[in-house]
This record gives sequence, C-alpha cells and structure tokens, in this order.
Amino acid sequence: MSHSIHDIAVALGAEAFGATDILISRAAEPATADPDDLALAMNPKYAESLSQGRARAAMLWDGADWEAMGLEAAIIAPRPRYAMSGLTRMLDAGQGFAPGIHPSAVVDPGAHLGADVSVGPLAVIMAGARIGDGAIIGPQCFVGTDATLGQGAYLREAVSIGARVTIGARFIAQPGARIGGDGFSFVTAEPSGVESVRKTLGDQGEAKAQPWTRIHSLGAVTIGDDVEIGMGATIDCGTIRDTVIGDGTKLDNQVHLGHNVVIGRNSLICGQVGIAGSATIGDNVVLAGQCGVNDNIFVGDGVIAGGGTKLMSNVPAGRTMLGYPATQMDKQVEAYKALRRLPRLLRDVAALKELLKSGKGS
Repeated sequence: MSHSIHDIAVALGAEAFGATDILISRAAEPATADPDDLALAMNPKYAESLSQGRARAAMLWDGADWEAMGLEAAIIAPRPRYAMSGLTRMLDAGQGFAPGIHPSAVVDPGAHLGADVSVGPLAVIMAGARIGDGAIIGPQCFVGTDATLGQGAYLREAVSIGARVTIGARFIAQPGARIGGDGFSFVTAEPSGVESVRKTLGDQGEAKAQPWTRIHSLGAVTIGDDVEIGMGATIDCGTIRDTVIGDGTKLDNQVHLGHNVVIGRNSLICGQVGIAGSATIGDNVVLAGQCGVNDNIFVGDGVIAGGGTKLMSNVPAGRTMLGYPATQMDKQVEAYKALRRLPRLLRDVAALKELLKSGKGS
C-alpha cells in the first residue's frame, strides 16, 4: 500500500513541496530510510542524520530548508508530531485478522453480534453479550455474559472482558488486557491491625490475627467512547457501583485500577501506574510512569504527576506534582537540590565545630 507525497500532505492538512508524485510505502528514521520511505526528521536534531540514509522525501518542521538537505520532496507540518499520528494511521497494516467468525470460535446463541463483526480463532462470546457493528474480537479473546462492546471496538489477542462490563464506541484493548475482575476487597470479623493503623498512622493496637473474608464485587466496569487500554492492564469491577473510565482516556501497559475507581475524560495514565480503590481522577489528568494513587482520594482536573510520584492525599485541580510523598513539582525539585547539598553542609558544620573546639573561632 503506497501513497503519494501529495495525498499524504492533503490527508494530514500539511504542505507538500517538490516531487509530490513520489510514492511512499513506509515511514522510517532518517538514518535508515530507503528511497520509497518517508523519513521522519521532525526537528533539526533528527535532520542531521538524513545524509546517512537514502530518503528522497521527509516530513520536516515548519521553516525547514528541504532543498538544502538534498531531498526531492518534503511534507512541512506546523505541528509535525501531531501530523505523525495521521501518517501512522494511514500506513498501519493492521494485524491481519480475517473477517467473519472463525470456525473455532465459541459464540453463544444468546449473544448479539452487529454487522461486519470479526471473531478470531478460539474466541469465546457468552450469552447476552452485545457486540457493536464493525467490532473486531481477536484470537483467544473472552467476552463475558451480558457484556456490551460499542461499534468499532478492537480487541487484540487474549483480551478478556468480564460479565456486565459496558464499553463505548471505538474502544481499543491491547494484548492481554483484563477488564472486569473482582476487586481486591477483604474484611475481618473483628477490627484488624490494618484498621487501627489507618486511624493512628502507626499503632496496630491489640488486634489478633484473623482470616480475611472476601467482599464480592456486585458492580461492573463502565467505559466511555474512544478509550484505549494497554497490554497487561487490569481493571477491577466496583463493589456496589461500577468502576468508571470516561471518554477519550488512555491507559498504558500494566496499569491497574482498583474497585470503584472513577477516571474522567481525556486523561493519560502511563505505564505501571496503580490507582487504589475508590480514588477519583478528574478530566485531562496525566499520571506518568509508576505513579501511585492512594485509595479514597481525588485528583483534580488537569493535574500532571511526574514519574514515580505517590499521591497520598487530595490534589487540587491544575497542580503539577512530583515525589514521594508528592509535593508541587517546583518545591520537590528545590528540596532535592537542597538534599544534594546536605553532605557538604554537614562537612561545613563539622569543620565549624572543630574550629570552635580549638578556640580559634572565638
């Protein structure tokens, strides 16, 4: 599948220059680009390696002198990385999942499949499940009893969707995503040491050792439109109400959402983030890799938390957070700089003490 430079530029809303009839079949990094590749040299740093490859055409930044780089054609985009999203969509060859229902798939007669649904090998769709038009259910996927998938849903291989989970349109789940397991919720017959610690922040009291009793998950999971879930991500059902993910939110690989978590619209939850039960995350929140969110707190709209941040208490809207425990990023950086100066400060204090002891400092 090839596209001309002209057609690519039109599709991306960008400008094309030079030999716009050149056909492009792939995107490539500048140093490894072949003549039928579009080199992605979207800032001057990457353009330096164009001479190492054989690209005739490149996607460049606004104001780039493409002729001086020895190119025959160029696509100039005011925001190249955004244009890259459209380019990769055009060039994505997909996974090759065949249309129709594979003979090895198990589809309960009580399930409802919309038009043009693809069901891959060894997939299982349970009674009462409703699959929207144009959905793709990949190999070895599981869709539980009374679950709902909206139109255009795309489940990669080995995705599982639990009973009564409701998912909107254009959903994407990467391999191994697990949605709708029981929440991690247990209780003891008498007050436990954990309960005492939560109250006292340290003292376990005289609580005795006891077995843990499961609290079953009666809620499910509700997911809006245009949501994407990464590989190995796990989302627990709610205990009584549903766990909820709003429209447009994206979860990276190995993210975990505990029971009753609510995430708003257009939030970005990066790799290995863990959000404990009943936490509420607002709209347009970004949690960088390995962030942790305590249970029963809220994180306001527009909050950005840097990598490894641990949010232990409520965070007002618009804050930028870093560290463990989290503080505002500028304060955390200032404290870190002070910490690095601490050994020198201790040496200076020790030297002053010696000076005072010797009587020379009086």
